[in-house]
Amino acid sequence: MTTKDIRLKLEGIIDPSVNKTLKETDGIKHIGIDSEKDVAVLIITMEKKEPEAEKTLKREIAKAIKLDLGFKGVKIQLEERRVNESIVKTDTKFLIITSGKGGVGKSTVAANLAYHLKKNGKTVALLDADIYGSSLPRVLDMEEGYPQVNEKGKLIPRKVKDMEIMSTEFFVEGNKPVIWRGAMLHSMMNNFFYETAWDKNLDYMIIDAPPGTGDVALDLRQIIPDAKSIVVTTPHKTASHVAIKAGYASVKLKQEVLGVVENMAYYYNEYAKEKDYIFGEGGGQEVADNLEVKLLAQIPINRPKHNVGLYEEDEKAGQIFNDLAKKIIEIY
Repeated sequence: MTTKDIRLKLEGIIDPSVNKTLKETDGIKHIGIDSEKDVAVLIITMEKKEPEAEKTLKREIAKAIKLDLGFKGVKIQLEERRVNESIVKTDTKFLIITSGKGGVGKSTVAANLAYHLKKNGKTVALLDADIYGSSLPRVLDMEEGYPQVNEKGKLIPRKVKDMEIMSTEFFVEGNKPVIWRGAMLHSMMNNFFYETAWDKNLDYMIIDAPPGTGDVALDLRQIIPDAKSIVVTTPHKTASHVAIKAGYASVKLKQEVLGVVENMAYYYNEYAKEKDYIFGEGGGQEVADNLEVKLLAQIPINRPKHNVGLYEEDEKAGQIFNDLAKKIIEIY
């Protein structure tokens, strides 16, 4: 019995998720034979993985391999086509920007880190996964508008500052709130990763995650298990206390925390030429110490000179964000 014999037998089996044969869907991705154990080893791609469809397909394959071809056993790995063809199967590095609570400037940090990674020659995308509090389009001063769809029915990310971006904000009219529960959140996350035509040559995808822990954090862990994270806090003890919990959540989800960014760390008084610690001191270092990581940057509070939410390199905050981007490139 050869792999060719196995292929011929499998080609006529129906993928129940689309009611087409595995030959029609080009669903047979690997065939191997473990001669010692007399076991066929298969990797099969389904158009869409659904519990009942998976069960049916596995049963039909097992019947063909064991009963019709006489093997003692079969090992079947089922994969989903949209996953295999998505951004998650590329060499893109995923970096989740998280926080313990809202209002600490997490989206500003995400946008500026992405912007300065781009300025350092990297191809970058931004994903606004903060479903209930999506704000990246506003930080980036983008006009309202829906994403277009390509010939394959995939969403085309919008572009700003030569960066690709997707956000829930693009699908919501005006100031209407997003009132979704678990299943809809999960569906949107899948659409962002599997149904969006991202550039397959991205160096980094920066993900603005919701504050705290919840359904989206769990979805991100499942979809991009190798992602790293950065925890954003302010110097205030209340924010840092909650940020430590967010960092521990990332650790529990087995996501490496690259470090901590302390936003609104101080106000630089141009007249006195000194730093005013208007929100207190030490919060960022406390988070970093508890998580046993580095305090990567302390961002001053100030209004950008040239943009709505992005800082340029002729500004103190812009210089710090540029240094942060260089650190990220060095360590990730």
